[in-house]
Amino acid sequence: MSHSPNQFDQRLIEMLNKMANVGIYNAARGLSGMVGESLSVQNPGVKLIPLADIPNLLGGPEAEAVGIYLRAEGNLGGQIMLIIPYNKSMELADMIIGLPAGTTTQLGSLERSALAEMGNVTGTFFMNAVAEATGLAIRPSPPAVMVDMVGAVLDIVLATAAQLSEHVMMIQATFTCAGREVETDFWMIPDRMTLDAIAKRERGANG
Repeated sequence: MSHSPNQFDQRLIEMLNKMANVGIYNAARGLSGMVGESLSVQNPGVKLIPLADIPNLLGGPEAEAVGIYLRAEGNLGGQIMLIIPYNKSMELADMIIGLPAGTTTQLGSLERSALAEMGNVTGTFFMNAVAEATGLAIRPSPPAVMVDMVGAVLDIVLATAAQLSEHVMMIQATFTCAGREVETDFWMIPDRMTLDAIAKRERGANG
């Protein structure tokens, strides 16, 4: 059965928000270890939004973007997608590789590899936070990096997804490192079965 907005009671939304916040701070810690410098995350905002609204929030379906995609497998199913505007992805690649801002002008194999590893690190730390909160096993697939229009990136996600919820958790965060900032959107797209498992656990904890 599909979830609709009124099926997300306030306690479930609060639990999802808490998991997302812990996850994004864990991701920042993992990324700090990767770049070798202290990296912080500024005021992450968490929203529950319909899948259909994503393209407009990212500048329209024809806006060019980089998607770093991981599939969650195990007792918890779902997907995590980091979607970064193309120009911002080059800034992020510079930050990860340790190059001066503005060095990267296109995404070659080295830059894509750096972004994939960033997705792997942040996605894994994020999923670990979800697993700890729910007590269920979860493991990430290897990351895939896609460079395309927002609409095409999302089409790929939807085509490979099974039993998707109609809503996603959107986490907007700004990573700051040595005075440099890069805005990143995380999209946590849970399977319906995962949402049911989280809701059941939440009811049990409060029942």
